[in-house]
Amino acid sequence: MKSYRVFLRFIFIATILTKGISPGQAQSGDQILDGIGETGMIARYVFNGDLKDWSRNNLHATAGQNATFINDKRFGKVLSLSGEKNDFVQIPADALTDMESLSISGWIYLRSEKKGQVFFDFGKDAHKHFFAAPSGTNVQDGFQSVMTTGGDNQKGAVAPALALNRWVYLTIVVDIPAKTMTTYVDAVPVGESKQIPRELTEVFGSSGDKNKLYIGKSLLAGSPAFDGMLHDFRIYRVPLSKNQLTAIYSNSQRGVSNRAVNVTKVEDNLPEFPLTRAQLYNAYLLAVPDVQVETALGDLPRLPSYVQGTYKEDIVGPKVRVLWPSPNDNSTVLEAGRYTITGRVPGTDLQPKAIVTVKPSKTTAAPRLKLATFGLNQVSLQADAQNQETKFIENRNKFIKTLAATDPNSFLYMFRDAFGQPQPQGAKPLGVWDSQDTKLRGHATGHYLTAIAQAYASTGYDKTLQANFAEKMNYMVNTLYDLAQLSGKPQQAGAVATADPTAIPYGPGKSAYDSDLSREGIRTDYWNWGVGYISAYPPDQFIMLEKGAKYGGQKTQVWAPYYTLHKILAGLIDIYEVSGNEKALQVATGMADWVHARLSQLSKETLIQVWNTYIAGEFGGMNETLAHLYRITHKEHYLKTAQLFDNIDMFFGNANHAHGLAKNVDTFRGLHANQHIPQIVGSIELYQVSNLPEYYRVADNFWYKAVNDYMYSIGGVAGARNPANAEVFTAEPATLYENGFSEGGQNETCATYNMLKLTSNLFLFDQRTEYMDYYERGLYNHILASVAENTPANTYHVPLRPGAIKQFGNPDMTGFTCCNGTAIESSTKLQNSIYFKSRDDQALYVNLFIPSTLEWTERKVTVEQKTSFPKQDETELTIKGNGKFDLHVRVPGWATKGFYVTVNGKDQNVRAQPGTYLKLSRNWKNGDRIKLKMPFQFHLDPVMDQQNIASLFYGPILLAAQEPEARKDWRKVTLDAKDISKSITGDPQGLAFKIDGVDFKPFYDTYGRHSVYLDVTLK
Repeated sequence: MKSYRVFLRFIFIATILTKGISPGQAQSGDQILDGIGETGMIARYVFNGDLKDWSRNNLHATAGQNATFINDKRFGKVLSLSGEKNDFVQIPADALTDMESLSISGWIYLRSEKKGQVFFDFGKDAHKHFFAAPSGTNVQDGFQSVMTTGGDNQKGAVAPALALNRWVYLTIVVDIPAKTMTTYVDAVPVGESKQIPRELTEVFGSSGDKNKLYIGKSLLAGSPAFDGMLHDFRIYRVPLSKNQLTAIYSNSQRGVSNRAVNVTKVEDNLPEFPLTRAQLYNAYLLAVPDVQVETALGDLPRLPSYVQGTYKEDIVGPKVRVLWPSPNDNSTVLEAGRYTITGRVPGTDLQPKAIVTVKPSKTTAAPRLKLATFGLNQVSLQADAQNQETKFIENRNKFIKTLAATDPNSFLYMFRDAFGQPQPQGAKPLGVWDSQDTKLRGHATGHYLTAIAQAYASTGYDKTLQANFAEKMNYMVNTLYDLAQLSGKPQQAGAVATADPTAIPYGPGKSAYDSDLSREGIRTDYWNWGVGYISAYPPDQFIMLEKGAKYGGQKTQVWAPYYTLHKILAGLIDIYEVSGNEKALQVATGMADWVHARLSQLSKETLIQVWNTYIAGEFGGMNETLAHLYRITHKEHYLKTAQLFDNIDMFFGNANHAHGLAKNVDTFRGLHANQHIPQIVGSIELYQVSNLPEYYRVADNFWYKAVNDYMYSIGGVAGARNPANAEVFTAEPATLYENGFSEGGQNETCATYNMLKLTSNLFLFDQRTEYMDYYERGLYNHILASVAENTPANTYHVPLRPGAIKQFGNPDMTGFTCCNGTAIESSTKLQNSIYFKSRDDQALYVNLFIPSTLEWTERKVTVEQKTSFPKQDETELTIKGNGKFDLHVRVPGWATKGFYVTVNGKDQNVRAQPGTYLKLSRNWKNGDRIKLKMPFQFHLDPVMDQQNIASLFYGPILLAAQEPEARKDWRKVTLDAKDISKSITGDPQGLAFKIDGVDFKPFYDTYGRHSVYLDVTLK
């Protein structure tokens, strides 16, 4: 056990020493507070002169009557509540709509020992609420934390009453999986209750219910108000550990408000297993052969993650997972010759070797673009073989219907606000990350532009719907065009204006650039912003980023200005491509010219520093969009500007292009996943327009590493608990158990959206079946699974710990996070990768088995796919039209029980190997029918570094255990070692199964508590 753990941690320590900067240091900033990732924080009120929320959620509080701030010798300015009836603070109800557990903390200074006064009281009414009474109530003496779920059903923890006239750090942790409520005073536990509600919904209701959230005021009529002072009130959606709250308390004692996350210490909050014990199929493993690998000079070898092993006792086991060291540079391959790499097999003492031959060639060819996509208007989703709506149609309709009912003025609100223009009557702003003070505002508008463009292209089946989206597109573009025309131009003839994007002055009356977007502080002098500028905020954030501003909520900080801009430009281009709207292209090129003017004046060193800045330097897919503009316009400066967005350190190792992903070096461990995946999507687009092979290798190498070393079973690729940020890749590759499974959830849905986009783009160049196998996995088991049962509400992070539950948000499309934004894109283009064609229209690729109709207009051929997949293991393709072409059908890697083909009822003598494409070539006739049958079977997908923790699949479909309640431990399952299906009963057509009386069903049909990973034993 020790030797294996030392092996893993040796690699990690070497990483830090070699790079000179740890992933945790790279993530420093407001998103890491006291070693806790911001995804775990709901809100933070410092109360140092205002009621603003310091978290990224902008849940700003309001005062009951007025807020009084006084100077305190310990904390400076603090909030003082007088104990009068109307002297309290109210938090927005949205603060308690996305959580599984709950932690509340803050400094309080009691001036009175009145019974019944509360630190806080959150809930629906006096019968269902959660409160903390520091001096007790009329019923019970002592400091009380109480949850009531109706009637006399009260559960709580009791401790001695708090001392008067001194600052005390108070924390209440409600840990639903552990079924405990614990109270702490100055980070010391003082009370505990194990009698708490099974779910927080019993207290606060389901998502969408509006609770009253008071600080200093009770929901009980007649109770006294709080008399005292408050400082740094926080709400977390995770149960804080003793170590975490001790760190908060300790840091605040020293006056430290932010601290880089500790990347070397992982909370011991998951069961540990002996790492020397062979688990699952490895318990029957006899040997793993060595492998021979070749690589070019300077390129790290691509080592096989899975190797065929030899098993005992007639066990037919899967390929064996081998963990290889992951160097931080390419120093081992700088000379031609041979060398050996030693790998490990989890739980065994087997050490397979990779004998690597380094060839002297310094150039490696990259594949050319071979395939083309079909337009969304050429592929339509259909009902299944039983004439039932599929999950694809259900989800599409939820989004299309809600999108059709949206008001474009909501998505234009902050643009008009930024330009100081009047709002149309009845216009309402969006909320969440598009609210007044949010530095990311406008991002949802970009997603919206893309979504309505895709909806327009996809709704040919309903001309009324299509006309609705056409009208929305025109209105959005016309408004944005009119605003863009104002930028950099005088308000009236002869007035002063700044047309040059590089000469933008400070805002009127200001002595510096700032990101203040409040109604009082925002600048609206658009005539000084440079010609072509368009955004939902003034240009200051772009300028501040160039000058080194970091990510955060203060007006001296920024929040990913180029990320937002990418969404806007991409949306405008999407509208141009589906409708030919020239104004959309003019707005996009005008702003692209603005970007070119600013970035082309920066040094390479500055650009490297900017794009390496956590979140602030997140630019989405700006490189992709600018390369796309070059492809449309053929204007050289767009290609040059796209290359200014090269993330040089990640792509090429350093300014000298010494290594990096282009040389197959893993340079993204510990980094924010969705900050970097879109950059890789841009890399493949850059390859397409530049023909520079290093861009292809960046994308190809990244994809292989991400899918093989960082992927969870649903297809998501990030969710670390080390570093302590659910949005980042784990600290070390292939260590999901050691470093993954964040307490706050993992697998950001927009990251999978971008992984699927990258995957389909790579497939156009190289038709490797593994690409579409992954696409199918992520599409069915994450994207489909991310949508709520009855609305288009969708997930941000998908939690995969035992007994977890999905949290859905944005059912009415009125308040967007990043994942709410990509969701409206994902669900309006679900048909986009079912079919591809060769660029010369001589071949058709069938990638996914989804009931659909393809109009191959270039060949005057229609292909109808009829199936109930995945509720049946076959599909039928009917050709309408005539012609000779090659039909390539995917033989999935999971189809290990055979793949059978008939044409017009006749069996075809074909050799179909799992993990390949089968080519059927003939002169197709009208009415020809091709039937494909691929029997499903059960198989396990273990975590790479802890084999017994595994997910259960039936064919491509992830099956989740349906849990009655939250839990701390993994569900234990025992399966037959020679044939796991013998331990499973159920209905394959309904995809409903049981193991030991526990229900299992597809994760995409799971809306309650679930266990995606199991603790599996084979016997």
